[in-house]
Amino acid sequence: MASVAELKEKHAAATASVNSLRERLRQRRQTLLDTDVEKYSKAQGRTAVSFNPTDLVCCRTLQGHSGKVYSLDWTPEKNWIVSASQDGRLIVWNALTSQKTHAIKLHCPWVMTCAFAPNGQSVACGGLDSACSIFNLSSQADRDGNMPVSRVLTGHKGYVSSCQYVPDQETRLITGSGDQTCVLWDVTTGQRISIFGGEFPSGHTADVLSLSINSLNTNMFISGSCDTTVRLWDLRIASRAVRTYHGHEGDINSVKFFPDGQRFGTGSDDGTCRLFDMRTGHQLQVYNREPDRNDNELPIVTSVAFSISGRLLFAGYSNGDCYVWDTLLAEMVLNLGTLQNSHEGRISCLGLSSDGSALCTGSWDKNLKIWAFSGHRKIV
Repeated sequence: MASVAELKEKHAAATASVNSLRERLRQRRQTLLDTDVEKYSKAQGRTAVSFNPTDLVCCRTLQGHSGKVYSLDWTPEKNWIVSASQDGRLIVWNALTSQKTHAIKLHCPWVMTCAFAPNGQSVACGGLDSACSIFNLSSQADRDGNMPVSRVLTGHKGYVSSCQYVPDQETRLITGSGDQTCVLWDVTTGQRISIFGGEFPSGHTADVLSLSINSLNTNMFISGSCDTTVRLWDLRIASRAVRTYHGHEGDINSVKFFPDGQRFGTGSDDGTCRLFDMRTGHQLQVYNREPDRNDNELPIVTSVAFSISGRLLFAGYSNGDCYVWDTLLAEMVLNLGTLQNSHEGRISCLGLSSDGSALCTGSWDKNLKIWAFSGHRKIV
């Protein structure tokens, strides 16, 4: 029987071999990629989007949470926003009037994610209780003002980090979890339909932090993880990931499909945003920023979103910055963190309205802000 020392030696040798193979793969990918989006666009004579500080202005501040805002989502049709906070509440807002239409007290205050159903009639949330709770907004509150839970989806063995309804399907919801899996649920019955990852060898090897469903092909979704990879999944084939994407050197906190459904963006603890081609697996562009002036460290990218045309990439950072990137030229054209009425803390989440006319950001300063476009509508 092998001794502990021999096992450690074998483990070290195997680790070295894996790292060597990873480096060879990285170098091979680099030789195959002779250019990126930025170099190609500049070679074609493209110029960056010109943005003035008045082109994207803060028109509303949504105040009502008493704790850090962790997550937000827009309704697909109406101008409503749902937000989840450290204060243990979900708040549904009318984005046009700043009015709160619902304030839902949660049984578990440690909420991490929230999402609207496609019809805007229900909201889902999840967190450290390892469950996803569904609330019907038309339900009557009790005498204490608490709204009853219409369904609790249980089965994860770790915290629920992300949730999203399948577009145009009120009864289908996908969750991502700290148990390294994603799950497709039947909201009506509360049953798990499929589990992605876990015991299957092609699954994530660390916590799943984010997911995004392809709106043009709703059978496909991507998940970002603490294992520094993104995986592409097909709802019809849960037994294996369709593809795995490498490039990041830190936890992947946010993933978002590009509007054409053929590419996707990511944001990571390594301080970069990246653009990947879904079909080829190639990394098309890296969006690098300068280190923070105060401590000379790269702020973490917490959240990403694209404009409707895909020309702009919005990225929230842990130092309170919110960059507007030109996706073609990889240039930062505006930093909302330097504008008047900007947030005073970490940007934890952001999202674009369905018509692309407004951006909402959530922060650890307990507030949400709505930013309206005054120009550039054709580009946006």
